[in-house]
Amino acid sequence: MNEAADRLAEVQGHIADAARRARRRPDEICLIAVSKTHDADAIRPLIVAGQRHFGENRVQEATAKWPALRAELPDVVLHLIGRLQSNKAEEAVALFDAIHSLDRSSLVQALAKACEKTGKRPQLFVQVNIGNEEQKGGCPVADLPALLAEATAAGLQIAGLMAIPPADIEPAPFFALLDELAARHALPLRSMGMSGDYETAVMLGATHVRVGTALFGARD
Repeated sequence: MNEAADRLAEVQGHIADAARRARRRPDEICLIAVSKTHDADAIRPLIVAGQRHFGENRVQEATAKWPALRAELPDVVLHLIGRLQSNKAEEAVALFDAIHSLDRSSLVQALAKACEKTGKRPQLFVQVNIGNEEQKGGCPVADLPALLAEATAAGLQIAGLMAIPPADIEPAPFFALLDELAARHALPLRSMGMSGDYETAVMLGATHVRVGTALFGARD
């Protein structure tokens, strides 16, 4: 328990320092603990330490472990940060409070139908393929205006943008581009930054950072 609390305090401290350097308030930044591949026993110490926002990559994995955890603590907020298959949209809308990976027309339509059917409206982010990488999900930068327009026409309210910069390249220019794109489209939220670069992301406008290793430790 103490180890989890120490890790959480350290990350929160780094976020606060980065926010102050950028002349921002630390409470503007939401820390998402990326709990993918971690079981309930690994997650629970962070909950006890005060962490409330958690991120998962897969609907099926989240469905297996989170209903029981949320029964213990209903104020936990669950974020889907991995790519979402259109046929899993209804399950995702039912389980998650936020979905960070809306990236294509078929998913717009699937989410709109799921929201109408379930009556739930999770916070939505459009994932942008900020580095134009073929192997990654995300909407191409050039296609972003059309996808946002389609989402609006379908009755979806988009809260922000999400991106994962290319690995092994300085991330700052990509964070700056996502911030500029969000501002251009009058979107208030930016989901960007992970364990290795979340301080840079905070300094460049991140409102949500997705941190796994720095909170849970290195995976085996």
